[in-house]
Amino acid sequence: MEDRTTLGQIDTQLTDGIMTITFSHPAHNSLPGKLLAQLRDAIRQAGSNADCRVIVLKSGGDRTFCAGASFDELMAIQDFTEGKEFFLGFARVINALRECPKFVIGSVQGKTIGGGVGLAAATDYCLATTFAAVKLSELAIGIGPFVVGPAVARRIGQSAFQQLAINATEFQTAEWAREKGLFTAIFANTEELDAAVLKLAQQLAKSSPQAMRELKRISWEGTENWNELLDTRAAISGELVLSDFTRNAIAAFKNK
Repeated sequence: MEDRTTLGQIDTQLTDGIMTITFSHPAHNSLPGKLLAQLRDAIRQAGSNADCRVIVLKSGGDRTFCAGASFDELMAIQDFTEGKEFFLGFARVINALRECPKFVIGSVQGKTIGGGVGLAAATDYCLATTFAAVKLSELAIGIGPFVVGPAVARRIGQSAFQQLAINATEFQTAEWAREKGLFTAIFANTEELDAAVLKLAQQLAKSSPQAMRELKRISWEGTENWNELLDTRAAISGELVLSDFTRNAIAAFKNK
C-alpha cells in the first residue's frame, strides 16, 4: 500500500522578481511533516534569494487550498516527541513566513482547514476566491488550533478566532473571512484571483526592497517571542494527539 505521507511536492518558480511557491498533495493538499519541512525551506530560500523581490504562496488544484494536517501521519504518531515534532512542522512554516524579509502574498483558491487557515493568516496579504470557506476543525478531533492560533488571532482578532476555534465543525464563508480581515478581497473564480495576485506581485516587485523589508519588520512587531510560544503550543498538541479521544475521532473521520 502506498504511504500517502510521502506524497506531495513543493514547486518554486522565479519570474521577474516574483517567487511563486506552490505546495500540493493528493489528499486535498494536506501537509505531512516532510512537505512542511520542504515548504519552510522554500520560504527561507526565497527570502535569502537576492533575485526574489516578492513571494506568492499558493497550492495546486482548484477548490481546496489546504486540508491542514495529514490524518495518516497523525494516526501514526506513537509518543509525545513524535507528536510535538509534527506540530512543530506547522510552527516552523508560520515562523518562516513571519521572519521572511520579503512580502508573502497568499493566494487561496478554495476551502482551507486547520493548519491551512494558519498559513493564510501568516501571509502578509491574502486574496481568495468565493470558494475559500474556512474552518478550524481541531477541537472536533480532540486537539485545538494551538499552533496556528497566534497567527489567526493576529489577523482576524481574538473574538473571531474564538468563533472559529469553538465552532469546529462548521465552515465560515469566504465573505466572512474577508469581513474579519483574513482575506483582503475575494474573486469569482481562480482566473480572476490569479490576475489580481499577479498584478499586486508585479507592483511590489518594482517597489523598494529596503522599504518593503522595513515595512514588514514593523508590521510583525510584537511577535518576536513566537519561536518559543509556538514551541509551547506544539507541545500541547503533541500530548493531546495521543489521547484515545483524538485517535477515535480521527479514525471515525477517516472511515466516513
